[in-house]
Amino acid sequence: MSKPDPIAAAIGAVVDAGELAGAVTLVWRGGKIVQSACVGSRDIETQAPIRRDTIFRIASMSKPITSTAALMLIEEGRIALEDPISRWAPEFAKMRVLRSPTGPLDQTDPADRPITFEDLLTHRAGLTYGDFHASPLGVAYAKALGGDIDSTVAPDDWIAGLAALPLIDQPGAGFHYGHSTDLLGLLIARIEHAPLGEVLRRRIFAPLGMNDTGFVVAEDKRDRRARMHGFDEAGRLIARDSPPGGAAMAERPDNMEFVSGGQGLWSTADDYLAFARIFVGAGAVDGVRLLKPGTLDLMTTNRLTELQRAEARLLGMPVFTAHGFGLGVAVVIDPETASALRCRGGVGTVGWPGAYGGWWQADPTDGSVMIFLAQGSFELDQLANGIGLGVYAAIEQFHALASGLVG
Repeated sequence: MSKPDPIAAAIGAVVDAGELAGAVTLVWRGGKIVQSACVGSRDIETQAPIRRDTIFRIASMSKPITSTAALMLIEEGRIALEDPISRWAPEFAKMRVLRSPTGPLDQTDPADRPITFEDLLTHRAGLTYGDFHASPLGVAYAKALGGDIDSTVAPDDWIAGLAALPLIDQPGAGFHYGHSTDLLGLLIARIEHAPLGEVLRRRIFAPLGMNDTGFVVAEDKRDRRARMHGFDEAGRLIARDSPPGGAAMAERPDNMEFVSGGQGLWSTADDYLAFARIFVGAGAVDGVRLLKPGTLDLMTTNRLTELQRAEARLLGMPVFTAHGFGLGVAVVIDPETASALRCRGGVGTVGWPGAYGGWWQADPTDGSVMIFLAQGSFELDQLANGIGLGVYAAIEQFHALASGLVG
């Protein structure tokens, strides 16, 4: 009789407490999977079980993938980190910067310099998310850009709409989490003269065998999708048709052109493992090379100044007390104090989680990759009241137990 899996048991306790619908975990090291678990259901109404091939919205776990595609273009000499993005998006040639993030949109100063590709890759472009601001800027973002994941605004109009809004900070001045990777993805599409989904499929998904990853789930695979879950006013777990806040539609229209390179991908645990392995394989997986070792080193080296790390905030909380940020990924600087919810391992461990419960990390010091996928959401005021924290407890327990397997 096989021994009980402590990881499955720990996540099962969170599921049984009604704080999580279900999750998939994978731990990979030394060329093989050393742990996997499928716990709970992908739809609490039908009780359809989570399976290893369940397809999840991976939200901001999309960002490292889009960033990798940009770095492939840099390797080819198509663009450079220091290039102004206005070369490909002249809409951004003359930007202005708000004097106050909460102030009127007409109180601005000229940008000191153009936005560069490095600014987009490090979230130092002065862009943000409208939902972060109960101010004129937040209202203007929603009006100009539509939904963060499923937007009815066409790509060129989306770019023009974003460029017409003032920046929240001077280019290069500080880390501001937001639409930088979405804009980067649309610029990649312009450079490649093809939709971003096609570019990612040709450059990354097909070579790595990531057959279940994309911005749209094929009709014959939709029965494998994890349903979105959330919480009612009493904190009880409920099934939802779409995420809160209008970020995504219950069913994406077939004719929708906009895709979110920052948060729009669907994927599976095994597919994302195939991608994450480039960070412990010097840019290659099973002989398939996406990036040169030097480019991967560039991607996984902190680019933020000490002041930028100290001042960076996400939902009002410090982001980089023990981490830095490279080109699309967080990087562990202090293993002793690094939070597992970002990523925690040896120096140089990388990761970047997703808002709907997805999490991953790759640790080049021991050659391990960990994947945790779930699909849930909550309103920000619920989080402030302690509702929805179960997924974070599950991730921390997974990380602690998985670290024992690879340590």
